[in-house]
Amino acid sequence: MFTTRRSFIRALGLSGVGAAALRPADMLAARGHESLGGLPPGARSSSVSGSVTALRLNSNENPLGPGENVLAAIGAAFGETNRYPYDMERHVQAAIARAQGVPDDHVLVGCGSGEILRIAVLGYTSPDRPLVTGLPTFEAPAGQARASGSAVIEVPVDRSLALDLQPMADQASDAGLVFLCNPNNPTGTVHGASAIDDFIAYVGRRSPRTRILIDEAYHEYVDDPSYRTAVPIARQNPRVIVSRTFSKVFGMAGLRVGYAIAQPDTLAPLRAFKWNAGVNVLASAAAMTALTDAAHVAAERARNREVRQFTIDAIRKLGYEVGESHTNFVMVDLRRDVQPVIDACAKQDLLIGRLFPPLTRMARISIGTLDEMKRGLDVLDGVLRAGTRH
Repeated sequence: MFTTRRSFIRALGLSGVGAAALRPADMLAARGHESLGGLPPGARSSSVSGSVTALRLNSNENPLGPGENVLAAIGAAFGETNRYPYDMERHVQAAIARAQGVPDDHVLVGCGSGEILRIAVLGYTSPDRPLVTGLPTFEAPAGQARASGSAVIEVPVDRSLALDLQPMADQASDAGLVFLCNPNNPTGTVHGASAIDDFIAYVGRRSPRTRILIDEAYHEYVDDPSYRTAVPIARQNPRVIVSRTFSKVFGMAGLRVGYAIAQPDTLAPLRAFKWNAGVNVLASAAAMTALTDAAHVAAERARNREVRQFTIDAIRKLGYEVGESHTNFVMVDLRRDVQPVIDACAKQDLLIGRLFPPLTRMARISIGTLDEMKRGLDVLDGVLRAGTRH
């Protein structure tokens, strides 16, 4: 087992100058082994003891990764890595615009949707123009707001674990930005089109200067017929921004590509904080190809739907409640403090969720492959049986 990048290179028969000669074909053949360099800092646990075999059901990643067409595009792009990606990023922007049916200048490409969320907060919030967000929801916007000195107003989710839209709308008066993660991470709930339409209209009447950022990271996984993307609204309404990512259904979390869709004047404050040509050549090639691979997206959606239902059924058979999910993860009520369970699972090389206060008795579990879920649930069941049921 390889425990460092150096040992991985050696195992490929490379060292020194030879490592620099690694061909694109070699890199593609090594796909899946990149994690052998160790777990990312955010996924580390002292209980794991640096294990490189940990089953990662904690980061909502696509376990199968990108399609073969995307891998081929990455390989073909290696010859362009000596060039800065200025032109490539413009091509990605145009490809996204075509796919979403908007003008090119309505698209802003970023290093994952994480960059988009960060610069939206920087562009629209301040100490006297707060961020309004859910609790719990994806933490990055609130974290950036606090780091930059902006005020943060957190509105707890409702009893169904959905974002509580009316209280959020009421808090939006004079806010700089409202963050809606739809479907919501970590609860997996989703709001339908009519609820989102009403929310946008209500906030617009009460606080015309407030912008609404709708994070659609899990858009492709939603089957609920009442749901609709907010992209058409963002094209028409200057108060709305939609963010998307290639990290989930496209399986490109390690490549870091995301984007925002909004009117050009709405995107202008974000551009002021954007990294210049931050999306690299390989990621750009992958993103443009992924947008054309409808078959891969359809297959991943079907696979996730099947494995998610298996997971929900299996957890319920263990006697635990699972909330609705329109994503590639589930939220499970373990009826006990979650942190000891997370730590105990980590000791057995199973990584699940993290704490999402105030839901400290609920665990978020990502959907892996069917085999991964069977193995992971066996470990979780053993950990729960070893503890005290409440």
